[in-house]
Amino acid sequence: MRNDLNETLHKIQHLLRDGGEVGRKRLEELGAEAMVAFDDAIKAVDRRINARQEILDRNEILKKWKVGFLKKLLPLELRSFFAMPFIYGMIVPAIFLHLTLELYQQVCFRLYRIPRVRARDYFFFERALLPYLNWLEKINCVYCSYVNQLFQFAVEVGGRTERFWCPIKYANRVQKTHAYYDGFVDYLDAENFREKWERLRDFSDIEALRTDGKDSMSKQGNKE
Repeated sequence: MRNDLNETLHKIQHLLRDGGEVGRKRLEELGAEAMVAFDDAIKAVDRRINARQEILDRNEILKKWKVGFLKKLLPLELRSFFAMPFIYGMIVPAIFLHLTLELYQQVCFRLYRIPRVRARDYFFFERALLPYLNWLEKINCVYCSYVNQLFQFAVEVGGRTERFWCPIKYANRVQKTHAYYDGFVDYLDAENFREKWERLRDFSDIEALRTDGKDSMSKQGNKE
């Protein structure tokens, strides 16, 4: 939305400099386009405000489904005693993974001018705000959100790495792939490998999405 409006304003400024009858007509058209872009931006803001207000309005209703901590926890099953150290202990390697991923991309991605993956596009914790969860369930939600989204973050870092250094498809069919795999070079396509590889090293598609506020793995396209 913001880019559309900025682009329209830029065109208007260009026409104001050129002048002329054609410029004035085009200026009227761009004025209408700017109004449409502005209306769309206002509607998007209204949707966010309405969604937030809906949550606030439903808080009291949702709280009726809340189960107290002790009622939820007791009686504590024996398997929980054995599982808890392994469940919560995973936070240690998870944080270590996160730190090393950040260090890796801050060094290597900068050196090779690969767009860095923005953490804010992957880590969301709004489930912990739900009023029908008790405090332990909220903590678990934050923990679960962090670890699972960390894996998605790691997949995106790995996908951009593979795209830059080894963008070749496997001979066998791969069930789960990252966002860039479909644009990789076919396994036996030796003739076009070097040319396609150079094109894949151009990350301008990600930069374009980033300026539009959509730097997210699920929204990124593949380059061929």
